[in-house]
Amino acid sequence: MKNSTRILIRTAMIAAVYFAATVAIPALSYQAIQFRVGEAMTLLPLVFPEATIGLTLGCFLANISSPFGWIDMVFGTFATFVSCVMTAAIGKIFKTERMWLKCLVGSVPPVLVNALMLPLVWLLFGIEQVYWLNVGTMLISQTGAVAILGTILILALKKARLLEKSKLY
Repeated sequence: MKNSTRILIRTAMIAAVYFAATVAIPALSYQAIQFRVGEAMTLLPLVFPEATIGLTLGCFLANISSPFGWIDMVFGTFATFVSCVMTAAIGKIFKTERMWLKCLVGSVPPVLVNALMLPLVWLLFGIEQVYWLNVGTMLISQTGAVAILGTILILALKKARLLEKSKLY
C-alpha cells in the first residue's frame, strides 16, 4: 500500500475513534468538568504527526453534539489542533528512548492548552463564570485523560509493536 494511502487511512481511523470515544459518553465529554476518553489519543502526534489532522477532524465532528454548540466546534477544535501541533513538534524535537518520558513531556500541550483556553472561552461567552475553578478541573481531567490514559495507550501500542509504521496495516 502506498504511504499516502496509509496516512489517509490512519488519519480517518484516528478521527473515527476520537469521535466515537467522545460521543459514546456524552455526560463525561461535554461539561465544564469533562473527561474525554478520546483525549488519550492526543499523544499520538508524538509518533504519527498526521494524527493531528485526524484528531482535529474527530474533535470537530464530536463537538457538533456539544451543548456549547458552535463555540465548542470552533474553539474546542482549535484547542485540539494547537495542542496536537505542539505535541507533534515535541515528538520531533525531544529524542529519548524512554517513551514514558516522551509521553509525559508530550502531555503538557494538550493538558495546558485545554485547561487554560476552554474555560477562558466559556467565560468570555458567558457560559461559565468561575474561570479558575474550571481551569483546575480541566487540569485534573486532562491530566487523567492525556497523561495517564494517553501514556498507557502509547506504551501499549509500543509493546504491541504497533508504533512501527509498517506494522499498522
